Amino acid sequence: MANCCVVGAQWGDEGKGKIVDVLSEHAAIVARYSGGANAGHTVKIKGEIFALHLIPTGVLHPQVTCVIGNGMVLDLPQLFAEIDGLSARGIAIEARLKISAAANVVMPYHKILERYSEQQRGGEALGTTMRGIGPAYADKVSRHGIRTACLLNPEALRQRIMSNTDDINRRTEGAVVREGLTAERIIDDTLRYADRLRPMLTDTSLYLHEAWRNGKTLLLEGAQGTLLDIDFGTYPFATSSNNTVGGAFTGLGISPKVVDCFIGVAKAYATRVGNGPFPTELSDAVGERLREAGGEFGTTTGRPRRCGWLDLVALRYAVRVNGLDYLAITKMDVLDGMADIPVCTAYDLDGQRTDQMPVDMCALCRCRPILTSLPGWAPSSTKGLTQYTTLPAAAQKYLEYIEEFTGARIGIISTGAERHETIMRM
Repeated sequence: MANCCVVGAQWGDEGKGKIVDVLSEHAAIVARYSGGANAGHTVKIKGEIFALHLIPTGVLHPQVTCVIGNGMVLDLPQLFAEIDGLSARGIAIEARLKISAAANVVMPYHKILERYSEQQRGGEALGTTMRGIGPAYADKVSRHGIRTACLLNPEALRQRIMSNTDDINRRTEGAVVREGLTAERIIDDTLRYADRLRPMLTDTSLYLHEAWRNGKTLLLEGAQGTLLDIDFGTYPFATSSNNTVGGAFTGLGISPKVVDCFIGVAKAYATRVGNGPFPTELSDAVGERLREAGGEFGTTTGRPRRCGWLDLVALRYAVRVNGLDYLAITKMDVLDGMADIPVCTAYDLDGQRTDQMPVDMCALCRCRPILTSLPGWAPSSTKGLTQYTTLPAAAQKYLEYIEEFTGARIGIISTGAERHETIMRM
């Protein structure tokens, strides 16, 4: 298998977990490069469900070494809860998990700061996951962050936590104190993880470079989606990291030469969690039908996802920004039973037609979808099919329309939640 990078091509929740799991069968290393415990990658194998937030999805294949890159922010209690949960299910991970010594840590005060910030925004709240991700990245950029390597230097850790806690208490009118946290408690709780973390810490940039030079197959795993990227997403209703392909190289410290193939994951329709523009959103019975049929409730938060028709304008934008070679279309079976399936092929922006996604989010909020209706394939079903030629003719035409509009070939089609319910065309 070629070295591949898998990114979300919508607003996250596209089914990257399953796609990475399927591709991991042929990989030696799976490396995640962005985000934190706000991600929720779900895999279903023979009825057993695995929900991962920090551990790379390749963990479910015993031959895979998992790498957490410097571009991620780590919630240590969540990390070790995941490790212990996997161990309890017979999946050993600690010996094959490598963590960048340069990855920043999500501290308890980051979560408090995020809750305080969202409360202060009132009706303009971003709708974050409240996992402290944004404040952790903000500290990283302002050079107040705490890296994993800092846990191996208790005195340096103590000084940084004392300084940060005092600063956040000033900014939030004592919110950290009100929640019963002291700097000493945070220091003690953090240092509890130092010994267990120590053998996993490494220079992951060097490790990945040497693995590539030695011919090992690498699979790079992104989190969230292109339309949530801090630079190229629907800012400010975005995440706090670069989850487009550019983030793979800065988030892992490797050269673009390493990657042979870029794959973007998109649902056969569209969803979004949290606030922000969503031109094709359906606030009606059809949207509710998509939510129920697709199980559209957040893996991390449990919140119901907003649902709508596939936005091909936005998907073509994701193809361009990432230079995608292939698309992986997931949840194809959710569209079973529909007589016709509209897709967005342009926007009406203040009475003018445009087939490009506006950079200005105020403009995107004013966009109304111009829909093209494609025939459904009822009463036929795509559920569980594993060969492209067995798809109903109308389902094949739906996929071909996506290919033609976006300019990217569809290399993978998911026809159900199970690992084996997959059509491979790569």
